[in-house]
Amino acid sequence: MPSEGSTYGDIHRYEPPRESTAAAVAIVLLTVVEIVLVGLFTFGLVNGWGLPDLTGAVGNMFLGTVLAAIFINLAFIMLLYRKEFLPDVMIVKKRRRKWEDLYIREEDVDGESITDGLGDSIKRAVYPYYKR
Repeated sequence: MPSEGSTYGDIHRYEPPRESTAAAVAIVLLTVVEIVLVGLFTFGLVNGWGLPDLTGAVGNMFLGTVLAAIFINLAFIMLLYRKEFLPDVMIVKKRRRKWEDLYIREEDVDGESITDGLGDSIKRAVYPYYKR
């Protein structure tokens, strides 16, 4: 499927995903764990485990730990999905010289003087309807 062209947007390299069954089973199990953790976090919020009472500090730490586990688990799910189920594609991009990102034309590499057109810009700022 890779093309031999070197024009912008051509696919230079395409490697299909592995799509392993073990990764799919791991993603399903991690998703079940994710649902349990979200349920536990929601249950703790509804029951007020984080409210400031005698056990408020402990409840806040527990809810924070559960929330951290939720995001770490989600990161592992996304990592497995990206690694095992998305193709590796390299696309040809246009290579630019350093000055092309900063300037429009090659002769403008040295830039402009600050005083070029300073009088006209001051006249336009003071009198907006100034015409050349």
